Amino acid sequence: MPSLRAQIFRVAANGPDDISGVEALFASGLSPKDVVAVLGKTEGNGCVNDFSRGYATRSFETLFQKYGVEGVSLVMSGGTEGALSPHWTVFARAVVQAPTERALAIGVARTPSLPAEHLGRREQVLLVAEGVREAMRDAGIDDPGDVHFVQIKCPLLTLNRIAGLEAEGKILATRDTLRSMGLSRGASALGAAVALGEISAETINDTDICSRYELFSRCASTSAGVELTDHEIIVLGMSDKWSGPLAIDHAVMRDAIDTTAIREARGRLPANGHLAAVLAKAEPDPSGKVRGKRHTMLDDSDISGTRHARAFVGGVLAGIFGVTDLFVSGGAEHQGPPGGGPVAIIVEKEH
Repeated sequence: MPSLRAQIFRVAANGPDDISGVEALFASGLSPKDVVAVLGKTEGNGCVNDFSRGYATRSFETLFQKYGVEGVSLVMSGGTEGALSPHWTVFARAVVQAPTERALAIGVARTPSLPAEHLGRREQVLLVAEGVREAMRDAGIDDPGDVHFVQIKCPLLTLNRIAGLEAEGKILATRDTLRSMGLSRGASALGAAVALGEISAETINDTDICSRYELFSRCASTSAGVELTDHEIIVLGMSDKWSGPLAIDHAVMRDAIDTTAIREARGRLPANGHLAAVLAKAEPDPSGKVRGKRHTMLDDSDISGTRHARAFVGGVLAGIFGVTDLFVSGGAEHQGPPGGGPVAIIVEKEH
């Protein structure tokens, strides 16, 4: 009986262009045609001018072109502050002759390009919501409750894009390029929340984006980049239509040191499974405090607060799981409660 089966590989990277480890996977038998997505942590600053993301994307595009493969979702997240290790997480799926069972399911989608005047506005929310629904269909996931993580790469505004649009008489949500990253991440996260039934689209207005933080998704992880104008979407969940040893669960950290929620999520997964991947969001608590104690992440004019948060949460997670090749993305607007964020854990059960 045929079924879909997922595979996940964590591959170390010596730089944004170091794809040698993935080439080694291909040499050892992984078919490039089976790869549906690559999540990357690159050692740039994660801000507007982090071109390590585009560099990595171009390197992978060149690699897959060599094998005649198109359409792989390439989601690069800049920033490996602290002891986070630059690495790639490769997601593959293939049809196998095995009975279906409840297992990890992977779906991908790509939206049309977003008109820049819609960035950070309700139109972006609705566009992303439809993209998430498409990715769920691609994964064979019918119940939104079976979705555990939605990774979205979204666009941002640059001064060059802003100047061109204003010359056309367009009115933008912001002229601040760094602010545009947050608005894009926030609108994309709310789009995931709409698709998953966490929030009604009718309740969201333009002014709610990056304002009403009580509205959030428990599964969304969004990352903005200069290297695209559309949205790349990856949905991870559980489905009875798949097979294999991989399983996923997730937690929602209520703050940056909420290890209890993470341990509870790990406890819901097979105890004998070994770690395949950890995917997380991080942000400095906008209140300026963590459990009543003042933090200075938002007062530092030299280093972006998102960089502090990645290092902080990365250290917390490394202490729990004993590894540093963790996908920790900064900027968690509407991605979990303020100061917290979702964390997905994927394990591979022993045969």
